Amino acid sequence: MSNVLDIEQSTLLLELVPPFDKRDVQLARRRQAKVWHPDLAPPGKQAAHERHLQAINRAADQLEELAETLRGGRVSANAVKVSAAAARKARAEEGQRAWEAEQRRQAADKDRKVNDPFSSQVPDHSVVHRYARCLSYPEWGVGTVSGIYFTGEGDEIQQWARVSFQPGIRTVPADSLQFVDFSKPDPGADRVERFVTAARHAIAEGDYTLAAKRLIYARDAEPDNAAVLRLMTFAFWQAGDLAAAARTVRDWARVERDRPAPQRFASRIYEQMNALDLAVEAAERAASLAPTDGDAWERIGRLTLRTGDTARAIEVLETARELAPTVDGLLDLALANQLAGDLGGELTACEQATVLQRDSSIAWSRLAHALARSDRVSDAIDAADRALKLEPDNRELRTLLESLLERQPRVLPAA
Repeated sequence: MSNVLDIEQSTLLLELVPPFDKRDVQLARRRQAKVWHPDLAPPGKQAAHERHLQAINRAADQLEELAETLRGGRVSANAVKVSAAAARKARAEEGQRAWEAEQRRQAADKDRKVNDPFSSQVPDHSVVHRYARCLSYPEWGVGTVSGIYFTGEGDEIQQWARVSFQPGIRTVPADSLQFVDFSKPDPGADRVERFVTAARHAIAEGDYTLAAKRLIYARDAEPDNAAVLRLMTFAFWQAGDLAAAARTVRDWARVERDRPAPQRFASRIYEQMNALDLAVEAAERAASLAPTDGDAWERIGRLTLRTGDTARAIEVLETARELAPTVDGLLDLALANQLAGDLGGELTACEQATVLQRDSSIAWSRLAHALARSDRVSDAIDAADRALKLEPDNRELRTLLESLLERQPRVLPAA
């Protein structure tokens, strides 16, 4: 491979238009890094993204060094033209040498075919396609391949293409191209992978409505694909279309009947729709599918508290406390006991919350309020003082502490 620097190929890789300076090269490098970063690659294409990004970085380094050496720090269009002509001449000379070597090889093969016919093999042939799709960014659609190029030499050689898509001309690594044959339809699995990849890009950009539209096509290709239904539920939910999210999560739950995940999603979606009865039913189904999940039982307790079923809330929150106690779950249990008129149960839950998390200001505050309703004034003062140290600006706590100090019995000091 010739050592002549081909500025034209480097500008094509970075999608730069001359003239440009070092700053333009840096901005182009960043733009391409956001597009071809390996973390954005679909499954199985991380290596292709990484190699393409390495070629982009090498081209950017060369162009930055070139811009620093030129007068004014700018690479002109004429410099690109001259470099391209020199590179083409070098490639032509190398191609001529390769052609001569190929002619010699063919002559030797012809001689061997005549004198040793049984050692010959049928030569392979290749078909060049014109229309292709980028597997990394299928939302670009089907493009027209305008040129195939090679960068590097030896084992580091890399093939890339310039393809004209609907959004514009893009530089794409050859490993990410899928040539399109319009004579036969795409398999359903290929369509699913293509639309899911496009939807993930839309989600990464925060456009959940567009992601949901793309996932509809993936769902139509494979209606029972649980991964598509899960992602589609999330996209509709984040887009604010709760009715569509509820329909999709029901389809997902029918596909994965033995998993609690769709029921958890359904419970949260129904809660956001203010359909608390449906939310409780979905939460109970999730808890029945994962009976050792304390968080699932806590969620049932919170929802039943909102529906006014205090007895059921205490029952499930007690179950959650036995499985995996948390500060939020214990405070919910304390609230349920307070509504049921059980001051002892409320105090026990609040005290356990302070033991579980010693620096929780809300736990100490709830304990202080619960103790204030009992005859343990000194303990209430200690709890309120502890909560104020953790949250000094809480006026409600300060008012409570002042009222407790007034209630504290006054005694004569010991002699």
